[in-house]
Amino acid sequence: MTLNNTHADWWKQAVVYQVYPRSFKDVNGDGLGDIAGVTDRIPYLKELGVDAIWLSPFYPSELADGGYDVIDYRDVDPRLGTMDDFDAMAAAAHEAGMKVIVDIVPNHTSDGHVWFQEALAAEPGSPARDRYIFRDGLGEHGELPPNDWQSIFGGGAWERVPDGQWYLHMFAKEQPDLNWKNPEVHEEFKRTLRFWSDHGADGFRIDVAHGLAKDLDSAPLTELALRGNPLEGLCHDGTNPLWDRPEVHDIYREWREVFNEYDPPRFAVGEAWVVPEHQHLYASEEELGQVFNFEFAKADWFAEDFRTAIREGLESAEESGSTTTWVMSNHDVVRHASRYGLPQVKTQWYHQLADAWLLRSGSNFIEDRTLGTRRARAAIMMELGLPGSVYVYQGEELGLFEVADIPWDRLEDPTPFRTDHGRTAKGRDGCRVPLPWSAADTPTPAPWDAKFGTGASFGFSPATRPDGTPAADPHLPQPLWYKDFAADVEDSDPDSMLNLYRRAIAFRQRMLTPTGDTSIRWIGDSEFGDKAGQVVAYSRVSTDEGGDRFASITNFGPDPLELPAGEIVFASGPLDGVRLPADTTVWMMV
Repeated sequence: MTLNNTHADWWKQAVVYQVYPRSFKDVNGDGLGDIAGVTDRIPYLKELGVDAIWLSPFYPSELADGGYDVIDYRDVDPRLGTMDDFDAMAAAAHEAGMKVIVDIVPNHTSDGHVWFQEALAAEPGSPARDRYIFRDGLGEHGELPPNDWQSIFGGGAWERVPDGQWYLHMFAKEQPDLNWKNPEVHEEFKRTLRFWSDHGADGFRIDVAHGLAKDLDSAPLTELALRGNPLEGLCHDGTNPLWDRPEVHDIYREWREVFNEYDPPRFAVGEAWVVPEHQHLYASEEELGQVFNFEFAKADWFAEDFRTAIREGLESAEESGSTTTWVMSNHDVVRHASRYGLPQVKTQWYHQLADAWLLRSGSNFIEDRTLGTRRARAAIMMELGLPGSVYVYQGEELGLFEVADIPWDRLEDPTPFRTDHGRTAKGRDGCRVPLPWSAADTPTPAPWDAKFGTGASFGFSPATRPDGTPAADPHLPQPLWYKDFAADVEDSDPDSMLNLYRRAIAFRQRMLTPTGDTSIRWIGDSEFGDKAGQVVAYSRVSTDEGGDRFASITNFGPDPLELPAGEIVFASGPLDGVRLPADTTVWMMV
C-alpha cells in the first residue's frame, strides 16, 4: 500500500487512474474490455504507482452513450462480467494497496431502465412519470416540443411519447433526465451509494454533478428557455434553469450523510463544469469532498493558461477546505498529446481548434507528434509536482495520441449521428480506442482501411474465445501505429513515456505527498527576469533531509532558460547543460 493510502483522507493527494472498461482489457475475446480485464492488469497499475482506479460505467446499458445510459445501477453489464467479477476486482485492487472509485450517473437513466418503462406504460401525471421530467407540448395538439432547448448531443432536447407528452433529455434521447424533486429519486441513489460502498467502493465519481437540480416550474418553459439551455453550462449567478442550481447542494449534503456512515468516510469527486468560483461548493466537507478542476484540462500550451488554472484551482481548494484536482485528458476530450501537437492559437471556446481538427479526421491542421510528445512529457511532470489529486486517463501514460481518422461508419459515440459530418462534432471515440498491450500481437491491415488493423489486437483481446473460435475485433478499430506505443515496448525502454510516469509518480509518493503540505510558492521575476512570463515554476515543501525545497520549472518559451542554483532531480527531456530547453520541465531541489 502506498503511504498516501494509509490515511483516511487518501483522496486529497491521490494519483487516480481512470479505466474506461470497454477499452481497457478484454479477457474473453468478444472485443469488449471487461471487469476481469481490469483484475488482470492490477499488477501493471500497481507498478505504475497509482493510489486508486476509477472505473467509468460498467452497468447494464444499451450503449447509446458508452455506458452512461444506465439500465440498472446495482449490477454489472453481462457483456463485461458479473458482480462476482466486480468483487474479485475490488479485492485484488485492495490487496495491491489501491482504492476503487465507481462512476455514478445520477442526472439521467437509460430509457431501458425499469422506471422509464413504467413511466411509458403509465398515464400523464402518474407517480411513475413524476420520476422523470414529462411535459405537455405546444401547438394545437401538443405536436410541438415544450420549448426549443437543444440536446448536448445534437437535435432537440425533448422527445415525444405515443400518448403525446414529451420528456426532457439533455443528452441522447435514450437518456431521459430524472426529476430530482421526487423523493423516490433521492432514496434510490442513496441505496446505490450504499450498495457499491458495501461491495468495496472507496469513493465515487459523479457524472454531470452540476445538472441534477433543475428549475422548470418558476416560469413558462418558453420563458425559461431564454434564461439558459443545455448548451450554455457556465453560470455565475445561479439563474440558469438547468445547470449549477443552488438546490443541487441540498442533494450532496444528503449524500454526505451516507458517506459518513462508513469508516473511513467515502468521498466523491464531482464532474461539475462550473465557473471556478463555484467549485468550492461541490468540494466542501459537507458535500462531495472534491471537484474536477477542468480549467487545467481546458488549457492550451500557454504558460498564462496553466498559471491561471493552477492559481484558481488552489484558491478554490482553500475555500472549500479540500484539495484540488489536476486532469489533462479523460474519456470526453481529445487526448492532450494531440492537442499540444496542434497549432496553439487562442480561440473562443476551449479545444475549439482540436475539435475542428477532429471533425475533419485530422486532415486540416498538422499534428506535430514529436512536439506533442515533448509537451506531454513536460506537462505530466508539471502536473505531478502539484499538491492535490492527479487524475490520469488510461493510455496517456503510454503517450497515446487521438485516433482522429476512425471512419465515420465505425464510430459509436452518439454525437456524430446527430450531425451532418460538417457542423457539429465527430465525437469522443478517438480517445476511447482499446489500449495496445503487446507489440507482438500486431493486427494485419484492414481491407476497409489499411491504416487500421484487423484480426489481432495488440494484446487487448486473447487470440481465441473460451470456445476456441477466433476473438472478435476490438469494438473500435486500432490504428497500426499503436505498435510503437504498446505497453511491453515502453516497459523495456527506460526513456519511454510509461517509465517517465512511473519515475515521476514514485518521486511524488516518496518526496511530496508525505509532507501533507498543499501550498506552493511561485517562482518568477527574480529568478527568470523578462522570461518569467514564459515559465510555470513553483516550489513546495519536501521530505528532503537537508531542508531543501522541491521546485518544478516548465519552459513554455522558444529559447533555453537559465536554471536557478540547485540540484537537478530529473527532467522531461534532455537538458542543455544547466539550461532548460523549450517545452521541457525539470524537477530540482533548491
